[in-house]
Amino acid sequence: MSFFRGVLLRAFGRPQGVLGRIGGKIMANMNAPCAAWAIGLLDVRASDRVIEIGFGPGVGIQLLAQKATAGKIAGVDPSPEMLAQAAARNAQAVARGQVDLRQGSAARLPFDDDTFDKALAVNSMQVWPDPAAGLAELRRVMKPGATLALAFTIHSGQQQSGLLERVTGAGFADAKLTQKDGDAFCMTARV
Repeated sequence: MSFFRGVLLRAFGRPQGVLGRIGGKIMANMNAPCAAWAIGLLDVRASDRVIEIGFGPGVGIQLLAQKATAGKIAGVDPSPEMLAQAAARNAQAVARGQVDLRQGSAARLPFDDDTFDKALAVNSMQVWPDPAAGLAELRRVMKPGATLALAFTIHSGQQQSGLLERVTGAGFADAKLTQKDGDAFCMTARV
């Protein structure tokens, strides 16, 4: 792995240390518009149970908690630094039990089958160690008829080609790619 790629991974892919703290602050600003857009595509309702994979600094979690006011929001991220930033950003929602944040991997979600109405990942699938396992786990924890949104900014490095096949290959249906002003795209699908 090149030095530059290693630095980027420490700042944005699997944030840790000083670079992770800086990366979290940058991600909070850069990913917020994409997260808000993807959450709109999910059509989150007040009573929905929603999971976000790779929640980073917790901006998406915060936006989800504002939409699912009578629901539950869960999140999994492998980075202790991002868990700390997201917990601080969402301290009140965590304290009242609306938000449940955990350190972990997309490939091993610590939730029961058929738990969530909606699932979200913003700029994270491209750094999952095993995207196929992550998609299978998401499908497992999502209720029948639940909706998935995988959103990516142009800075994510995620390619559009092959994404549809990957999502449908994991057993999702009605997969659809939506563009946002040339600066983001989102794959939505249903269980």
